[in-house]
Amino acid sequence: MISKQTIRNRVWDDLEESGIARFPFPPHDRIPNFAGADDAADRLADQPEWEEAETIKANPDAPQLPVRRRALRDGKTLYMAVPRLRDERCFLELDPAELTPEEYDPATTVSGIGEYGVQVGPEAVDRIDLIVSGSVAVTPEGGRIGKGEGYSDLEYAILRELGLVDDTTPVATTVHERQLLESEGGGKREGEGKAEGESVEIESHDVPMDLLVTPERVVRPDSRRKPTGLDWEILEEERLEEIPVLQRLRQRAD
Repeated sequence: MISKQTIRNRVWDDLEESGIARFPFPPHDRIPNFAGADDAADRLADQPEWEEAETIKANPDAPQLPVRRRALRDGKTLYMAVPRLRDERCFLELDPAELTPEEYDPATTVSGIGEYGVQVGPEAVDRIDLIVSGSVAVTPEGGRIGKGEGYSDLEYAILRELGLVDDTTPVATTVHERQLLESEGGGKREGEGKAEGESVEIESHDVPMDLLVTPERVVRPDSRRKPTGLDWEILEEERLEEIPVLQRLRQRAD
C-alpha cells in the first residue's frame, strides 16, 4: 500500500519538472494548477451533468478558476466554502443574476468572492446539483487524493448531513493527464512505472469522483458508494472546536 503523501510528492515533482505546472508556483502543498485547465473546464461543460446542473459547489483553487467562471457564464449559482469553514455562515454564494457579466471574472477569484459573494449559512444553501473538486491525483477507480487537509471531504460530509447532496449528486474533478495515476507519467518521474501490486490508500470518508476530466478526455469510473455524512469518530476535537457548523450538527446528532 502506497501512502497518499508519496503520491502527492510524485505528482507535484512531476508537474514541476515536466513544465506542466502553472502559476501559482511551486505546485507543491496545494491543488496544482496545470496547462490546459481551461480546456478541461470546457470539456466538463460539455457533459450532461453540467448541462443539467443549476447549482454547483466548487473549490477555490487556481486550476478550477475556469470552471467557476464558466458556471456563472452558463447561468448557474455557484457555492464555495468559507476558508476552513471558520464561520457559522460557512458558504459563499455567487448568483449570476445578481452580478454583471463584467463582474464574473473578478467574483470567482479567491480574493474577489469575498467582495462579490454573499456569505450564507447552510440553511440558505440550495440543493447542490454538481460538485467540482480540485485534486492532486486521482485513481482510475475515482479515488481522489487532495492536498492533505481534508476540507473537501468534510464539506461534502456537511452537505450530506444537511440533505443538500446524496448518492446521486455527481462529483467531478478537472486534472491534467499526468495526475491520472494510470496515465503516462502518472505522478511518476519519467521512466518510473507503477510497482506491481502497488495500491493507493483510499479511506471510507474519501469522496469518490464520478467524472475525471482532463483537457483530452473524460473518464467515468464505476459507481462507488459515497460517505453518508459525518464520521464523528474520526473528527478531531480541535477541528470540532474550530468549526461552528460542526458544533451545531454534533448537538443535533446527540
